[in-house]
Amino acid sequence: MLELTMATVSGTEEGATAGMLMADAPSEPGAVLRVGRDKSVCRLATPEEWLFVSRVHLEFLCGPEGVWQVSWLRGSQPDPSSEVRLVVGEYAQTVAYGGTVQLPRGGNGEIVVTDRTGPRSVNVGFYHEA
Repeated sequence: MLELTMATVSGTEEGATAGMLMADAPSEPGAVLRVGRDKSVCRLATPEEWLFVSRVHLEFLCGPEGVWQVSWLRGSQPDPSSEVRLVVGEYAQTVAYGGTVQLPRGGNGEIVVTDRTGPRSVNVGFYHEA
């Protein structure tokens, strides 16, 4: 099981959790959870006017061994207007535009999508059951 929580944070709301959204999916091969502005395909949707987030920005996919990975999908622009980081405890890793990172099994952490042009972020917490 992968559980996600998402909070959208602007500069004046640092640390706020109001409006937190949640989604989960079983750890079965092919299971998918998406994060982005398009509510028709994303289980967790950001505000439509937050253009630093793509229509489908992040895709969490369960592989054949029940291990989850997250991909930052390439959008319509050659250069992104956001940055994506994976944070697990003291460890932080930048996710490449169009790149994929495996999530720790039996672990938790956060994927942070930061607007390069202003003090806004999308914080997606995850818990991956072992």
